[in-house]
Amino acid sequence: MNVSEGPAYDPDSAMTVQAQIDSAAGDRLARRNALLLAVAQSVGGVTASIVFALGGLGRIRAARLRTACGMLPAGYIMRHLGRRTSYLSAAMLSGLSGLITCFGIIQESFLVLLLGTICSGSAGAFVQSYRFAAADTASDTFRHKAISWVMTCGVLAGIIGQQTVIATKDLFEPIMFAGSFAAIAVLNLIAVCLLILVRIPKPTAAERATKGRPLLQIISQELFIVAAACGIGSYALMSFVMTATFLAMIGCGLTQTDVALAIQWHVLAMYVPSFFTGALIARFGQARIVAFGLLLLVGCGFVALAGVNVEHFWVALGCSGSAGISALSARPQ
Repeated sequence: MNVSEGPAYDPDSAMTVQAQIDSAAGDRLARRNALLLAVAQSVGGVTASIVFALGGLGRIRAARLRTACGMLPAGYIMRHLGRRTSYLSAAMLSGLSGLITCFGIIQESFLVLLLGTICSGSAGAFVQSYRFAAADTASDTFRHKAISWVMTCGVLAGIIGQQTVIATKDLFEPIMFAGSFAAIAVLNLIAVCLLILVRIPKPTAAERATKGRPLLQIISQELFIVAAACGIGSYALMSFVMTATFLAMIGCGLTQTDVALAIQWHVLAMYVPSFFTGALIARFGQARIVAFGLLLLVGCGFVALAGVNVEHFWVALGCSGSAGISALSARPQ
């Protein structure tokens, strides 16, 4: 046999092919985790959507404040307990928050309502990191797909949440909306069953010991200061619009179904742009995209002032949700 007549053997090419095969085999766990986390996001992530749809002034503010304050503690807890244990605990807390809020509505206790909302906000800080957990066990080639799977089901969470409100708001009639919060417990129970099956290795001792850059060094960067200012301004205005929507739409004679659909448009507008925001940033730059997001907030104000028909509320909420693209990023750690 004359080996010279065949194609030349390229050891580098063979190693590349073998690496791809090993990567595909190693991504079996990553695909499983990503699928489980994606479905858990679609059912467990509805809590915030339901709270926003039914929230009054104090309860929405409590939920947003507790979620924001819970981000750093959530990272600390996941670092030391692992993602799986942390997510299971958060899902159970979220389900408990639904039962607490349901009880508060039945008892007509504002303090109990507030307690339930604070619990839901604390759990929400963990749900927001599902997409990063999906990437933990993924190879470089599959990591972006894993994140996109979870983000896609984040869109579904907005739809499922609002349809749940519409379907269950009269469940405990004549006590309105208690059934919607009871549904949170059921949906999070499904999320718990899914999260039990997730397999993510706990951080090693070396990883737990890694602290990254000092916080003071991070917050002293110009990029961080600009990003924080834009984030504070945009989220403050978005929270203001979200808080006023429930009261304004009901005060204008619109139905709770109209309110739920308005919140649904808002949630969809928050998640859908994430699929192409990266491409837009790569083409136009971060600063221009941030400026465009802030202009969307201005447009939200003009649309809201133009009238009180249901279409005005829906478009205004869509603009405020899309304004979430106004964010700047810094390097990890």
